[in-house]
Amino acid sequence: MTALSAFVVPIVTVGMVWVVPTGLALVEGPHPPGWDALRRAWPLLALPGAASLWLPRSGAATALAACYALATLALALQAPARLLLTRSARPAELAVLTALVSPAVAGLALVAERAAYPLFGFELDLLALTVPHFHFAGFAAALVAGLLCRAAVDGPLARTAALSVPAGTLLVLAGYFVDDWAELAGAVVLTAGMAAVAVLTLRERRGPAAGPATRVLLAVSALVLLVTMALALWWALGEATGLPHPTLTWMAATHGLGNALGFAVCALLAHRRLRASAPTSTARPSLGRPSPRTELPA
Repeated sequence: MTALSAFVVPIVTVGMVWVVPTGLALVEGPHPPGWDALRRAWPLLALPGAASLWLPRSGAATALAACYALATLALALQAPARLLLTRSARPAELAVLTALVSPAVAGLALVAERAAYPLFGFELDLLALTVPHFHFAGFAAALVAGLLCRAAVDGPLARTAALSVPAGTLLVLAGYFVDDWAELAGAVVLTAGMAAVAVLTLRERRGPAAGPATRVLLAVSALVLLVTMALALWWALGEATGLPHPTLTWMAATHGLGNALGFAVCALLAHRRLRASAPTSTARPSLGRPSPRTELPA
């Protein structure tokens, strides 16, 4: 892919083939038409995109990336369709809508990078890093924030997480088009949201539904997240001020790898285990369905 390939390609492959379908399986109804088919087919739909990563930039790599981009567009179109069904602007729901749209940003960046086209004037290395960013910060982190917000029944910290993670992700994207200071502002908001996710995750670890293995996964995801977001804030501050800061390659090897494997994979595995262990009659609230506790009079 680029000089960053040793870190970026495996990370993005995991994001496409495993993180997205695993996360989609945690999103419950109401689902728009075509949701189940898209969710079940996602590992196959992701294969062209993953294959494109391992090829040199070429027409073939671009065509494979475009196939994946079309799949991400189909997923993004589920967001407005879902909004029509739920008619909800609750923080947890806004987080899941952000998650559904984010892979499309990654898909567009992937097509441009594979075609060696500096989309909007961005360097190819930056386009390459946009792909994992919108699979993990955009999709995985927003989805986990929404899951935690629902589990906490919209507490203040949970609402902060569910709103700050999507807002920070979008602000970082906007910063690409403005300047390094705007990107720093986005990094601050995103870091605040991720810190809230880490705190909520540690609280979740103490829940009665969490077995020993699940507790370990939750603890790892929370602690890794605190470290990786501190690195992200350091990098953004250095870019804006000129102070010494890590290189992109070093960030990919630490921040990127940590967010992908230490946070996203561990968090999704933990939430999948929590979902599987919850009795049907007392299942924890899920994204998309109002919690009975939220319907009690104040």
